[in-house]
Amino acid sequence: MTDTSTPSAEETTAATAESTGTEETKKSESVASDSDLFRQSEIAADYVEGLLDILDYDGDIDELVSGGRPMVEVVGGRLQPLVGQRGATLEALQELTRLAIFRATGSPSRLLLDIGGYRATRR
Repeated sequence: MTDTSTPSAEETTAATAESTGTEETKKSESVASDSDLFRQSEIAADYVEGLLDILDYDGDIDELVSGGRPMVEVVGGRLQPLVGQRGATLEALQELTRLAIFRATGSPSRLLLDIGGYRATRR
């Protein structure tokens, strides 16, 4: 048989409280998500800075969050070898940086690494 009874006031209140709690949870997750993304960009910037020091390259590192993705931009002269042919070296450095973020946070990252404005000019 099908239950055709109407929900009691208590059931309606409980259902409303559950949906409100779900909405608040989503809002707090998005706020936490922004801070997580910024933390990922900080980890990436530290990692890239270490690589630049090892390779003896100079560059200014900017970390930001754009379009729901952590981004790190390296700006400076003499950075073309870090981009490589058709961006191959840049892609490899981006993957290494993503692995460093994964190792530090335990969650995968959608980091976008840009060196010498290569990706910005390709858009």
